[in-house]
Amino acid sequence: MTYCVSIRLNEGLVFCSDSRTNAGPDRVSTYSKLHRFSIHGDRQMMMMSAGNLATSQAVMAQIERDLKEDAEFNLRKACYLSEVADYIGELSVREQSKHKQNGVKTGFNAEATFILGGQIKGVDTELYLVYPEGNHITSSEQYPFLQIGETKYGKPILDRIIRPETPHETAMRCALVSLDSTMRSNATVGPPIELLYYEADSLSSPNKYYKFEDNDPYLVMLRQSWDENIRKAFSELPSLSQVFGADL
Repeated sequence: MTYCVSIRLNEGLVFCSDSRTNAGPDRVSTYSKLHRFSIHGDRQMMMMSAGNLATSQAVMAQIERDLKEDAEFNLRKACYLSEVADYIGELSVREQSKHKQNGVKTGFNAEATFILGGQIKGVDTELYLVYPEGNHITSSEQYPFLQIGETKYGKPILDRIIRPETPHETAMRCALVSLDSTMRSNATVGPPIELLYYEADSLSSPNKYYKFEDNDPYLVMLRQSWDENIRKAFSELPSLSQVFGADL
């Protein structure tokens, strides 16, 4: 299992992901799920993936191959990010179909889900979630964030904090808390955590990038501060006896 979240703000885009691919008792593997494609001054694209690792790797490899061979369609030729979302969906569906055609045993799941975000010159920043079936959705004013993987534990803090006008530094901290909450509740999600911010209209390499190991001083401080303050806030909630009387 994995967890990735991306946030579309008025200021730009935030991406955050874990790196765990196997949480078995005898082996824990890590693999970066955050990928960047950059053409300075023209386009910047970031992708995150969840699901079957082989499918995700195959899709990334084909994207690189199409760029190298200047295929009929590649990331350089897209006019809109929605075209790239369609392209990723097609590659993913094609890769999944190989396993079905090869008669992989029943129960094998080759599905992968992707988040694509970035900006092409002349177009606003965009954010898409590409489903295993190849279709996709985009973020909205009401829901300016997208999640893939183990999403349920990290969603409440996003619902409460994230708005399009949220400052990017606040959104980055919120994304980290969302990841940490997920790691606390699900051992299959784990560090290193990658955190990236792209400033809208900069069309340059991501303006801020961080990678946190589990014992990173900032991550430890953030985790401790969040735990202490959420306990304090809970202790200050009105008691039932205050509202309904001492004989409750």
